[in-house]
Amino acid sequence: MSSPISYAPARAPLPDHEQKQAALSYLNEAWAEARHDGVDGDCLAQASLFAALAELVGTYGEDPVAKFVEGLAGRVRNGEFSVDLARQ
Repeated sequence: MSSPISYAPARAPLPDHEQKQAALSYLNEAWAEARHDGVDGDCLAQASLFAALAELVGTYGEDPVAKFVEGLAGRVRNGEFSVDLARQ
């Protein structure tokens, strides 16, 4: 006679902002590991953008994602993606 398998209750999903923080942490770790293994940063960036856009297209479709990326140029120019490396 076998005993029933017990599963731990599923955790409640994290709030959106916490999921984004966790996802960024995972990506930073993967990025650091790839750089340590000798993968060029530009190659990582292009592969990451491809993977991200492919995921968005799979989720939302081509037209909504195209509309989203149209707004990225202005956001880049406004410094939203610039990392301030000033040290205190």
